[in-house]
Amino acid sequence: MATDNESKVLGVVVFARHGDRQGFYQDPDTYTASSTVITPLGEQEEFQLGSLLRSVYLSTSAPNYIQGIANATSLFQPTQVIVRADAGDEGGVIYDSAVALVQGLWPVTPKASTQLANGTNVTSPLGGYQYIPIESVEPNEDVSLEGFTSCNTFDDHTEAFYNSSAFQERAKEVSQFLTDLKPYMDGRPVTLENMWNIFDYMNVQSIHNATFADRLPDTYLAQARDLANWHEYNVFSDDSITGIGNIAFRTMLPSVINAIQRISNSSDPLKLHYSAIAYKPFLSLFNMTGVVADGALPPSIVNYAAAVVLEVRQSASSSEPVLRFNFKNGTDDASFRTYPMSFAGWDGSADTDVPISTFINAFQSAAVNTTLDWCHVCGQTQARGCAALLGAASTSVQAATHHDKISPVGAGFLGAGLTVAVFGAAFAVLLFLGYLTFGKGKRTTSRVKNDHLELHSSTNSVTKETA
Repeated sequence: MATDNESKVLGVVVFARHGDRQGFYQDPDTYTASSTVITPLGEQEEFQLGSLLRSVYLSTSAPNYIQGIANATSLFQPTQVIVRADAGDEGGVIYDSAVALVQGLWPVTPKASTQLANGTNVTSPLGGYQYIPIESVEPNEDVSLEGFTSCNTFDDHTEAFYNSSAFQERAKEVSQFLTDLKPYMDGRPVTLENMWNIFDYMNVQSIHNATFADRLPDTYLAQARDLANWHEYNVFSDDSITGIGNIAFRTMLPSVINAIQRISNSSDPLKLHYSAIAYKPFLSLFNMTGVVADGALPPSIVNYAAAVVLEVRQSASSSEPVLRFNFKNGTDDASFRTYPMSFAGWDGSADTDVPISTFINAFQSAAVNTTLDWCHVCGQTQARGCAALLGAASTSVQAATHHDKISPVGAGFLGAGLTVAVFGAAFAVLLFLGYLTFGKGKRTTSRVKNDHLELHSSTNSVTKETA
């Protein structure tokens, strides 16, 4: 398998899971999650990941230094970076993880200072803290980082998995182990359907509760994790790249492809695009890119502070930039490893670097480009703005397809009325989604606008999984 060691890094697209947190619960049928909080350990894990990314990509002496980015001795340059964080799943844990990671990427520096007219030098708080803009992606306003919640067809996919013969057979195989777990579960339901919550409880307690860690038999946590890996990969994957099981990453694809295209454009300043997410999109990403196909990377839940880096590189042998897939599984790995991608139109056995046109052509059809697309793909008619969006779309279609014969004078009045109705419906949608406001605007934590791109895919089909 060939790797072009002479290519240069033009920029990176980063996905990172949050750090260690306290326990929480998510519904095994809908994956609606409760809120929780990050721990100091989680903050350190993310800070260390950010520091590693800094040493790999921002140091001018590093072989993978991003060409043209403000280096490790310079101040943060906001035009070169986009940071987005899921603000729904697990409460503020993911956003707080992003804050910790960017502290490692762009730490305090005495250069964060200014000289006043009277000659006084003033340095930013905490010895020169750099304030990095982070877009807080609210699920009810933007489906891109959490496309799996409130998605009816995804819930059907999950239920079909639970009803499959493979699931029923696995439940019989592990029934004794699940029975043996009950004394340690503090009254929680011990079923295969609830396996992720079982594992998460055991994992959190093993890290933070010495009494629990001492009582739990040595092999139980590993066995629970193995079952949780099997459970979650089957839920968040699909046989088809456009299947609903991949929805967690399909909604991320527009911003990912947009970032790759922008980084590849020499006239665009973007160099680093970072999305802070939960573990679910990683499973869909692994499935869609085929990085688990050869067994080198197992189809499993990624650890806290795990990260994928898609490097956009300029090949020494071709004018077209290429894409390289790197992964680090939290603190289990000291550094990033490169894995070959394998998908329709690309066999990763010969080369680890994929031409970006090949990647985009393969994945563009799977992208869920807009919230309205998501409403259709997920069979959702009410939640997350779908009622207003579908209503506006229906009004526009009806206005465009009505063909009653009327007089020229009547046509003038009707045309004016329809124009008012359509613009009124569109205005209501924008107002509902928060793009238009009256009076004093509401302050938000976001300082960066959404870079969600409409790719105008030819298909957005959903393949229903039966088992």
